[in-house]
Amino acid sequence: MSLSNEKTDARTKLLQASLSVIRAKGYSATSVEELCAAAGVTKGAFFHHFKSKAELGVAAADHWSQMTGDFFADAPYHRRATPLERILSYLAFRKAILQGGVPAFTCLVGTMVQETYESAPAIREACQRSIVGHAATLEADIDAAMRERSMTPDWTAKSLALHTQAVIQGAFILAKATGGAAIAADSIDHLIRYVELLFSSAKITHVTKRIQRKEKSS
Repeated sequence: MSLSNEKTDARTKLLQASLSVIRAKGYSATSVEELCAAAGVTKGAFFHHFKSKAELGVAAADHWSQMTGDFFADAPYHRRATPLERILSYLAFRKAILQGGVPAFTCLVGTMVQETYESAPAIREACQRSIVGHAATLEADIDAAMRERSMTPDWTAKSLALHTQAVIQGAFILAKATGGAAIAADSIDHLIRYVELLFSSAKITHVTKRIQRKEKSS
């Protein structure tokens, strides 16, 4: 194996180790030594690839975005027939992957940003890119579902997409507080009901307005 491959392999091992260790212990409680031990690399290898733990934090957030982006891009909810079905199936998928212990299903960037939002701006920005970027993948379906129902609400597809992530990230916090996935699953169920009501009530409101317009013109 060439030296360049060894360097690349060490960096990847450190990034992979950061996903599990930081989700289990938190960013602040995770030391460089622990990351090296989990990755099976030397401390010298760590500082060859990263100037500091903060630099690794930024790289870990970007690595997480790439991995989860690929994972969600291949998920089955994209194959549903209608936009609303895809939105609801996405939420059902988020519930279905609440598997294993709390560190296994919670979010790396959500964990890091809670600790570093003020002390490490570069990490905060990387986490923001990850969370907002994932939310953006829902916007097209939300917008299409709104257009199907001729909705003109005082909220946007972007704001609803971000709200889904606010609920899911909050659900992860509750899971950490209670030590299990049950409360997170309940929160996502409530979110599903909210979205169903949001779009069904909008349809009813649209029909009601159309009837009212006909009555005025008669």
